[in-house]
Amino acid sequence: QVQLAESGGGLVQAGGSLRLSCEASGRTFSSYAMGWFRQFPGKEREFVAAISRSGGSTRYADSVKGRFTISRDNAKNTVGLQMNNLKPEDTAVYYCAARASLVVTSVTSTPERYGYWGQGTQVTVSS
Repeated sequence: QVQLAESGGGLVQAGGSLRLSCEASGRTFSSYAMGWFRQFPGKEREFVAAISRSGGSTRYADSVKGRFTISRDNAKNTVGLQMNNLKPEDTAVYYCAARASLVVTSVTSTPERYGYWGQGTQVTVSS
């Protein structure tokens, strides 16, 4: 079991930056691959970024590649999402997710494979 809590959302102007953080409870954080997803009003959740258990493998959605960076600190049970050059179309609720994984290097963009989710944090980018 793991519980997730996101923080760091807010309002920012286009071209600005925000850093989201997700803190996980429990002593086995390093057993979980982690991901960030976002949801636009009336839409399904979409993949943003994922990171493997060790942090050695990452994957990004094409829409954020080169602008967003996912990272994790297994000693602090946290995963972060640094978002630079934000655009109004990045406005959404952002969710942190965890997936128990036996494979240290595994990453996945499929939301159905994540068993644990945070409550979400709103990111609003004004033009």
